[in-house]
Amino acid sequence: MEFWEASFRDKQEMWGQAPADAARQAADFFQQQGLGHVLIPGFGYGRNARPFTAAGMRVTGIEIAATAIELARRHLPPEVVIHHGSVGDMPFDEALYDGIFCYALIHLLDPAGRRKLIEDCYRHLAPGGYMIFVALSTENATYGEGEAIGDNSFVSRHGVSLFFYDDRAVESEFGDYGLIEAEEVTEPTRAEGEQPVQKFWRIVCEKEEVE
Repeated sequence: MEFWEASFRDKQEMWGQAPADAARQAADFFQQQGLGHVLIPGFGYGRNARPFTAAGMRVTGIEIAATAIELARRHLPPEVVIHHGSVGDMPFDEALYDGIFCYALIHLLDPAGRRKLIEDCYRHLAPGGYMIFVALSTENATYGEGEAIGDNSFVSRHGVSLFFYDDRAVESEFGDYGLIEAEEVTEPTRAEGEQPVQKFWRIVCEKEEVE
């Protein structure tokens, strides 16, 4: 946890307060589906929660960095619940969520961590609910940079381990968890010194209603 605190202090609010395009799109989709309660693992300082709160949804987050939570509290409604801890320690509550939005987090985890996150999110998803993951693509400009540590896995110049998804990895990891859509998308990067756009997979899963 100390690593993430130090990393966040160095980069706090580096992406600005504007939410990612993928967060806006997910909020629109969740609103169209009539979803009410949303979980955001990897909450950060809350910029991606804004489209969901603006649409009238209840939001719960999970964030490992206390500094990020402090910043989020300055900008978000007080009723937003933020659990302090690692997504690897899920579950933090017994709630079932109508929607789950996970942005640029899962590709930071090792295979066991990715599997546990998907399983935990799906377990927390209410029947009829949707979860959306946004994860780095092998088509991203940074693919192949750094030290190779496994298939499509590299240690970046910042010392961060990254896993890049291709279509086979998406199917392999999400296929048993209600995968209904996967498409490669571009996302503008507002962080100074980063690539002007990032290429991600937008992965949508649905949990079927119980008959």
